[in-house]
Amino acid sequence: AVTHGPHRRVPTPPDTSTTSREGSAMQDVLTYPEEFYDAYVFDMDGTIYLGDHLLPGAARMINELRRRNIPIRYLSNNPTKDPDMYAQKLSKLGLPTPVEDISNTIVTTTKWLLANHPDAVLFPIGEEPLVRALKAAGFTISHDPEKIDIVIASYDRTFDYRKLQIAFDAIWFHKRAFLIQTNPDAFCPFPGGRGEPDCASITAAIEACTRVKCSKSLGKPDPIMLQTTMEGLDARVEHSVMVGDRLQTDIQMALDTGMVSALVLTGEATADDARALPPESQPSFVLDRVDRLIPQWAWDELGWTDTDD
Repeated sequence: AVTHGPHRRVPTPPDTSTTSREGSAMQDVLTYPEEFYDAYVFDMDGTIYLGDHLLPGAARMINELRRRNIPIRYLSNNPTKDPDMYAQKLSKLGLPTPVEDISNTIVTTTKWLLANHPDAVLFPIGEEPLVRALKAAGFTISHDPEKIDIVIASYDRTFDYRKLQIAFDAIWFHKRAFLIQTNPDAFCPFPGGRGEPDCASITAAIEACTRVKCSKSLGKPDPIMLQTTMEGLDARVEHSVMVGDRLQTDIQMALDTGMVSALVLTGEATADDARALPPESQPSFVLDRVDRLIPQWAWDELGWTDTDD
């Protein structure tokens, strides 16, 4: 079981106006940490930024953790960008980030394949960053169904019938390949409520025609994401925090890994979603903004308010 650690429940304001009632509807689920932790692992989109803009408080929170020399890592299920591209995006947004601080499904997929199937011939249904990383790791890439050992479904905006046919022939006709996926997301959300079909949509197409189930998923919520990220850190897993906006991926992964979890209500999950969870699925903390990871006593020392981020 995860020990949630010291936390502060946010008091509900007494005002009964409509605006206050809306605020208190959120505040009854908010809980803030009262201490710093060994390390912090962040989801990015919906947690640190939304689209091309940092979320309120993100910059000063990251800067304060770095000032205290607390390790920071970033996670993403999106395999259409490699760690270099994410580091560049964060730096462009005003958060200088070494590439070593980034782990995504390209990293976990490559590491898992190296550890478990280092000699496999691969057919990645994915975009160039994934293919490039697999080639750099020494894997043979093939489009010949008679040679393919593993079909990798991924978030691929160039997916077409030709790729589906190759996967079908390798798995169903030649009966030599098996199917894995980089991440289990059905769609990738965009600002404004739109989105794109993601990896699970492609996995579903392959499963439907081959009648073979995907045997391994290498993105959140599989604990392999956090295990890979925590490697080499001088930090206790049970005293480190996974921070994200999705209950089924970020928070579930933290629960399954034994980490402290912090749900931010700046992305997918809402206060109602958090309120509806059974006790065993509750995050350790629920935050209305990501800089509430910094304890209130530190806010007071730093002179922070909600309006000057």
